[in-house]
Amino acid sequence: MTQDTIFALSSGAVPAGVAVIRLSGPKARFVMNKLIDKEPKPRFAALRYLSDPDSGDIIDQALVIVFPDTKSFTGEEAVEFHLHGGRAVVKAMLEILGRFEGCRLAEAGEFTRRAFENGKYDLTAVEGLADLIQAETENQRKQAIRQASGAHKSVIDGWREILLQARSMIEAELDFSDEEDIPGAISDVIWPKLRELKADIERHLSKADHGERLRNGLTVVLAGHPNAGKSSLLNWFAKRDVAIVTEEAGTTRDLLELHLDIEGYPVTMIDTAGLRESDNVVEREGIRRALEKSENADLLIEVVDGTHPEERVELSSHARRMVLFNKQDRIDSDPFHANGKGDDKEMVFSASVKTGKGMDFLYDSFVKQIESLFDGAEDVLITRERHRKYLLSCVDNVNNSLIYTESPIEIRSEFLRQAGDELGKITGRIDVEEMLGVIFSQFCVGK
Repeated sequence: MTQDTIFALSSGAVPAGVAVIRLSGPKARFVMNKLIDKEPKPRFAALRYLSDPDSGDIIDQALVIVFPDTKSFTGEEAVEFHLHGGRAVVKAMLEILGRFEGCRLAEAGEFTRRAFENGKYDLTAVEGLADLIQAETENQRKQAIRQASGAHKSVIDGWREILLQARSMIEAELDFSDEEDIPGAISDVIWPKLRELKADIERHLSKADHGERLRNGLTVVLAGHPNAGKSSLLNWFAKRDVAIVTEEAGTTRDLLELHLDIEGYPVTMIDTAGLRESDNVVEREGIRRALEKSENADLLIEVVDGTHPEERVELSSHARRMVLFNKQDRIDSDPFHANGKGDDKEMVFSASVKTGKGMDFLYDSFVKQIESLFDGAEDVLITRERHRKYLLSCVDNVNNSLIYTESPIEIRSEFLRQAGDELGKITGRIDVEEMLGVIFSQFCVGK
């Protein structure tokens, strides 16, 4: 069955200075030659008039680039048209392309899926491309470009090669068990290497949270009693009024999220309802949500009214906690001289969000907390839950091959085969068809 030739607008929304329409598939070059009078040299941009093949009307003057299948993004013949980015121009071009038999509009992520199916990218690189498109901070960009460039694949392929070598030596022992120089080679060479492999994978798993956190963003929850200054603190971080601030208790009744770029790291800061007993149904629901978010936070900032420092809140959370005694401008003396002191789970600060007193120190300490929670995240192999899942399964199988020393060598080899298959699922070497639709749906049409 002949594959369709697909096309789509691959640049941003029109109107724009330039609109790029991508065409990929067996008819790409044929369609291009129906629209222009002279074919450009492969991979060289050429200025050409585009004409409607039916009416002869000129659509636009554009740059045209043709890519042979070995040099294209998708791994098949492809053409790009760089047109003027007017709505009418783009609409006319897409309408003409759709008239060609065997040509259709691409689905979301279909260009990238073809690149994967044609061996141009493995699945980790595909995920890196998706993350690169969605990256909002500098460190997210660094993590995504590293993954998209194949750094993750090279590590995983290295691990898989160790497993394959181990199995090949086991096969050698089985096939040549009568030879004097074969028995004993397995225990002397293979098992120590597999222990090192297991330790290496476990080292990456130990920092899995850091990689996933960088990709998805870190969650910081502001919690405390009503009127302690949580919404004022949110506005201070935003440098604008995103939350309503009044003297009336219970003003904030729902969650208010603010997405921040903190020194290159993605942070979602959540303002929550003040924690207190309430008969109001809406406020009680807001309090329930506040407690739920606090329980699942990466970092908690408990805001306390400094004029009533004894009024702390009880929160069930394993997150690190920064405690801010706010409203120090209303107190004659500062009772918290030891700013930032505390233990590993809680650091105490005093400041005035209103006047800014002590806020610089709070922010510097906040940044240090963020950096520690992201420590080494750019180089972490695991950026998705599926990576963690397959690596855990791989480690379990390698461990089984190591501990079942009394089992037949064939059984231990089978554990190693299963471990290699788990690694293959990460890169897409092993069938992962059920996940492909989810992965490629993250892309926009045209990518």
